[in-house]
Amino acid sequence: MFQFCTDPSQLDSLRWFSCYLTTGKHMNLYWSVLTVLTLLAITAPAALAFGFAGASAARSQIAPLRWIGKTYIAIVRGIPDIAFFLFFVIALDQGIEYLRHKALCPAWEEPIRQGNDFIVCAAAKMPLGTAPQWVHETYGFAIAVLTFAIVFGAFAANVLFGAMRAVPRAQLETAEAYGMSPRQIFRRVLVPQMWVYALPGLGNLWMVLIKATPLLFLLGVEDIVYWARELGGSKTPRFTDYPHADWRMWYFLALLVFYLAFTRVSELVIDRAMTRLTRGQATTGGEAQRKLA
Repeated sequence: MFQFCTDPSQLDSLRWFSCYLTTGKHMNLYWSVLTVLTLLAITAPAALAFGFAGASAARSQIAPLRWIGKTYIAIVRGIPDIAFFLFFVIALDQGIEYLRHKALCPAWEEPIRQGNDFIVCAAAKMPLGTAPQWVHETYGFAIAVLTFAIVFGAFAANVLFGAMRAVPRAQLETAEAYGMSPRQIFRRVLVPQMWVYALPGLGNLWMVLIKATPLLFLLGVEDIVYWARELGGSKTPRFTDYPHADWRMWYFLALLVFYLAFTRVSELVIDRAMTRLTRGQATTGGEAQRKLA
């Protein structure tokens, strides 16, 4: 990046590090931080939407819908995250290619399953082999976001289901006595009241989601863990103009600081939101605020 970086072997320590930390590969590391933040920004509301749908289904008066909601919560919660991530990514990818194969290649006569191989026509590949690199990366990222949303949506559904049941029954009965329909009670009484009970669990789930972002590495997305491992490993002049010893410990230490700082900021935001939600509520937090006032 700097003009004096032409010959790294002639640089002093300060200039050497300034050149080393601004190489193209380090720019990929810095962009990967944005990848993680983008994942969180998209996954959190998507998981909350999955969770709200699952919790609403689990408390539905319609039996099949209730079974679907409770099965979704139970299955995803009972499977280790890594196992579900690896299974779902492969299953979803092959499912998309299978449907495209049936639609785009109706004249294909060979079996798709050939022993251990899954073979579809070239036009059904997702993404296409001729697609640019950014399409492949975007597709992989989208699959990762969907997987995270489904997994953490199940945990969010369990939290929201418990929060809905925590709303005092007397308030729902009062709304019913005033002639509100079940849909109106759900939308105007239950949902607004449940958030004060759901926020502590959702806050913990947000922390778990932050700590789970390194699983992107397992899904083939080049995240900060991938680049920390690659850049921190010892190199030789054959691979880079900036050879160094094994610095992985320092790179991973920087990751620890990043995640600790991020979770600390999240805690402050969650505490502030909790203070606002509990104001005037008949909860432990609300009573504490009333006594202080």
